[in-house]
Amino acid sequence: MGRKFYKAVITAGEKDTDLPANMLKDAAFLRLWDVYSPLLTPHRREIADLYFNYDLSLGEIAEQKGVSRQSVSDCLHKCRQQLEEYEEKLGFAGALEEVSLEYSACLTRVFRWIAAQEEKHPEWAAELDALRVSLARDEGEKEE
Repeated sequence: MGRKFYKAVITAGEKDTDLPANMLKDAAFLRLWDVYSPLLTPHRREIADLYFNYDLSLGEIAEQKGVSRQSVSDCLHKCRQQLEEYEEKLGFAGALEEVSLEYSACLTRVFRWIAAQEEKHPEWAAELDALRVSLARDEGEKEE
């Protein structure tokens, strides 16, 4: 499961009922993973990384780590629980999401302002276009 998928699911949000529940659950896990994974034990972090970022099956991870499939499943379940507890106590992922939404709204207002200025002041077209390109490039770099 790549980050592009993760971003698409997060962007779609839970209001998009066409997405399977497990995809939303995995996307929610990855959102918390991005924030709190350094707080996990190295063993749990490695197993979750193999499952979510390298897309290995439970059986493949179990074989690689020399443990049972059930052990891998239990570890992933405990990872989910632990990350959810961190979010309940600390709330960083929610705060980051809120800031990201506010940033996106501000950027939208700036692009609308640029469009309005282009209509009022056609002589500024080159400068406004350069501003638009710069903002779009900065936004693209932020996403990667």
